Amino acid sequence: MDSTRGQLLIAGPELADPHFWRTVVLIVEHSEEGALGLVLNRRSEATIGEAASALDPLFDGDDPLFIGGPVQPSALIVLAEFEDTEHAALVAFEDVGVLAGGARPDPAGGVRRGRAFVGHAGWGPGQLDSELERGDWILEPAQRQDAFSENPDELWPSVLTRKGGSYALVARMPPDPSVN
Repeated sequence: MDSTRGQLLIAGPELADPHFWRTVVLIVEHSEEGALGLVLNRRSEATIGEAASALDPLFDGDDPLFIGGPVQPSALIVLAEFEDTEHAALVAFEDVGVLAGGARPDPAGGVRRGRAFVGHAGWGPGQLDSELERGDWILEPAQRQDAFSENPDELWPSVLTRKGGSYALVARMPPDPSVN
């Protein structure tokens, strides 16, 4: 098993699961026990102010709350860019990771910026490896601008285009190729 921590999982065009169709997932942890990721391009209808006022020190109340995945949909996870990663519960890559549960989301306390998610994507032992072998996901190294994209709705085609080659063609596929 090769860890995919710090990688993006880009949903392949054949992945029809509605939770993951055309998603980009940042893998925060991947070990023999399983994997944990956050869907980066699924905004919820709620704002942070409506759903998580405890995060006011870090976020504007009008910032969107994201749907990190179908696992534990009532759990709140903050993906952050840290001054010092010792404040992170998990580090995905470079200085980007998950804020420790119970930690105060204080920008003066080492968090440069963040994004709030409800739920996460999770895989049991060997499950993600099997999905990768089957071709459900396309791997690409994560970049900071992916994690905090100002236009998350365009992240799927943007990352595929960056990957280049035939992936750039996949990025331009219409959602339903049969109507093309």
